Amino acid sequence: MKFKVIKNKKQYNEYLTIADSLLSKKVKKNSPQGEELELLLVLIKHYEDQHYPIEYPDPIELIKLKMLEKGIRNKDLIGKIGSKGYISSILNKRKPLTLETAKIFKQELELPSDIFFC
Repeated sequence: MKFKVIKNKKQYNEYLTIADSLLSKKVKKNSPQGEELELLLVLIKHYEDQHYPIEYPDPIELIKLKMLEKGIRNKDLIGKIGSKGYISSILNKRKPLTLETAKIFKQELELPSDIFFC
């Protein structure tokens, strides 16, 4: 079958069904069916990126979540960022997240850089 750029939801659903079938068969990557599956997945991803974009999370909310996950409290960052009040102000969005504080949060919480540039 010759695949084309997905133009509508019907075509998208058809391609999803075909891809699901190929995945169920566990086709080998370098086989003709494997290459077909790879092309289908690229076309599906392209369609989804255009029609179902995923927005980046709010950096402050992600920082709070990571702090909670890692058991880090505001007072644990005092020597690295500033006073407890200053850290609290950043996390409550009363003070801006600066490049310097973003770098520190990135390092301490092992966050990807791109969340700060959305």
